[in-house]
Amino acid sequence: MKRDPLHLNPAGSEFPLILGRDVSGVIVETGLDVSYFKPGDEVCAAVPPWKPGTLAEFVVASANEVAQKPKALSHSQAAALPFVALSTWSALVNTGGLRKDNCRGKRVLILGGSGGIGTFAIQLLKAWGAHVTATCTANAFSFLKDLGADHVVDYQAQSVEKQLKEQELFDFVLDNVGGHTEKWALNLLKPWSGATYVTLVTPFMLNVDRLGVADGMFRSGATVGSKILKHLSRGVHYRWALFIPSGPSLDEIMELVDERKIQPIVEQIFPFSEVPQAFLKMEGGHARGKTVISRD
Repeated sequence: MKRDPLHLNPAGSEFPLILGRDVSGVIVETGLDVSYFKPGDEVCAAVPPWKPGTLAEFVVASANEVAQKPKALSHSQAAALPFVALSTWSALVNTGGLRKDNCRGKRVLILGGSGGIGTFAIQLLKAWGAHVTATCTANAFSFLKDLGADHVVDYQAQSVEKQLKEQELFDFVLDNVGGHTEKWALNLLKPWSGATYVTLVTPFMLNVDRLGVADGMFRSGATVGSKILKHLSRGVHYRWALFIPSGPSLDEIMELVDERKIQPIVEQIFPFSEVPQAFLKMEGGHARGKTVISRD
C-alpha cells in the first residue's frame, strides 16, 4: 500500500515476474462456483496487472475475466485481441462515452493508428459509423486504409500538428502516443460541443509502482483533476483511460468478431523459446498489430 523506493528489498516477493496480459487456450479446471465454463472450453481473456502474467504453461483467471473464443479464430489470433480490445473499449466506451447508437458521423482522431490498440479502434469505430483519421508512418497507409480509416496522416513527413490543423476539427481524440502530443492534440477538438480527449498513456501505473497504491492513486488523482479543470475551461473534456479486465465486455467484442466486423491483426508469432526476441522486437516500435507468443 505504501512504498519507499529507496529501501525496497531487492529479493522481495515481486520476482520472478511473469509477463503477459493476453491469453487464449483450453480450460483444464474450474472452481466450484463456476457454471458458465467447463473443462474443454476454448476461451480467451486478459488478466489484470495485479495477477501473475500469461506467459506460462497454465494461467489462473476469474470467470468474469474470460470469454468464449470465436470458433473462426485460431488461438494465436484470439490471443491478439483481449488486452487491446478491452483497453480500447475502456477508452472509447467506458471513459469516452462512445457507443454504437451515438457514434455515427462523429469525427475521431487516433494518434498512433498502426499498433494493436490503434488497429482495433479503427475497426470498432468504423463498425459504428464514425469518420476516422489516424496517424502512422507512410508505409502503413495502405494497411490502415484497408482496415477502414477514412484519412491517414504521416507523422514523419512534416509537422503532424500542422497537418492535422488543416483538417476539420474533431469530436474525439484517442491518444496512444502520449508525451508532447497532449500539448497540441486538445486544440484539434471542437470547443463547447462535448468533444473529448482520452489518453491511454498515463503515469498512473508508474505512480502506483513507485509510491504504492494509496500515494500513487492520490498523486494520479491530483494530476488528472488539475488537467480536467484546465481543459474544461476551454470547452473540451480531458480523460485518462486504463485497461479494465471484463469478460462481459469481451463477449460483446467477440460478437463483432463473429460478425466479421473486427479481425485480429497479428504482425508476428514467436515460439515460447523466443520470448526475449519478441520483446526486443516490440521495443523497436512501429508495430503493425500484435506480437503473439505460441506454445507450439
